[in-house]
Amino acid sequence: MTKSVCVFCGSAPGVYEEHMGAAVSLGTTLASRGIQLVYGGARAGLMGAVADAALAKGGRVVGVMPQALERYEVAHRGLTELIWTADLHERKRKMAERSDAFVVLPGGFGTLEEALEVISWRQMRIHDKPIVLVDTRGFFQPLVALTESVVKHGFSYARADALFTVVSQVEQILPALGFEPTPRAVAE
Repeated sequence: MTKSVCVFCGSAPGVYEEHMGAAVSLGTTLASRGIQLVYGGARAGLMGAVADAALAKGGRVVGVMPQALERYEVAHRGLTELIWTADLHERKRKMAERSDAFVVLPGGFGTLEEALEVISWRQMRIHDKPIVLVDTRGFFQPLVALTESVVKHGFSYARADALFTVVSQVEQILPALGFEPTPRAVAE
């Protein structure tokens, strides 16, 4: 059962409001289902939005921030728990250890690197945790195409669709992680 989800996403807001909307919706969804959010610890961009939304709904939010990044990704000081690490490698290891699944929202090169690392770890059987890419506005289509090319050219022992799931809407994330849809209220 998934009790804690690691979310990789940008420390910038991006230019499309759909990206910010997805971050807010994801934070709200996780908190409303009692799922702990583990993320990079920044207060800005999509990172800050997903954390603030979860906190606003009473969710537990764990941020993991490397000391060296604090000047670029200003740490969110209102989290349930903020863990400081020596470097990015320790950050990613701690985030993975504290999570049962990974969800990737749009972001920059750091987000892509984090996503590719957990995908690689899954291929190498270092973990078997679900990975969901949220393809807002087609953001991950080039990565999906590249992944298919890696498989086609024989550089992956696993099929791409076995390593991660791609969804287009936040509402599809929890079912992709094995959760039943949220029960609807019955009219009296």
